[in-house]
Amino acid sequence: MPTPMWSRVLVWLCLPLAGAALLWGVLLLIDWLPFGGPLNLVRELPEPWDLVVGLGVGFVIGLILAGLVDAESLTVLISPTEVVLTRPGHRRAVPKGEIAVAFPDRDQLVLLGRTGQELAREPSHLPKKRLSQAFGSRGVAWAEQDPYLEAYRRWVPNLPEVSGAANAVFAARQKALNSGDDEDVRELREELGRLGFVVRDDKKKQYWRPVGS
Repeated sequence: MPTPMWSRVLVWLCLPLAGAALLWGVLLLIDWLPFGGPLNLVRELPEPWDLVVGLGVGFVIGLILAGLVDAESLTVLISPTEVVLTRPGHRRAVPKGEIAVAFPDRDQLVLLGRTGQELAREPSHLPKKRLSQAFGSRGVAWAEQDPYLEAYRRWVPNLPEVSGAANAVFAARQKALNSGDDEDVRELREELGRLGFVVRDDKKKQYWRPVGS
């Protein structure tokens, strides 16, 4: 169940064109805007180089945005033995027999194990109805939300219920959340999973529960 190809093609076509058009529009209006900065340098280039450079810079910015969006294009393959979640540069295979339930958590797809441990969490923009049908028809339970939602508590430093090692990982992960280091956020989430904790984020705040809660 991949992200529709037409959707990915539209992203790669529309965002670069939109970026070029938007930047050129800003350059046309720059004399009436209270800011300029480096854009003034582009505007002062002789014609037609101001147009060429302006459109080129906007196009490149759009390409970068398209790449970021496409990096979250998820493909879900459900076989008789495993569930494989794939997106550009990342692949996770989970044995089907270990999955207790699958559910959407805002813009992510989550798979939980029999004791409530998190087996996978991947960005997903696939329609929930399609996911529900795909998992249900292949014998994997589907829930409309996290079945453990009421068990989460907000993390604050030095909680007595959390070990010193886990508190240190939570603290490091909070710094990564604040700085926007997505790779570190992911790796530290997995480390907390190995320590027996499940964590979900809400507006750069961490909420946790112990496995088996």
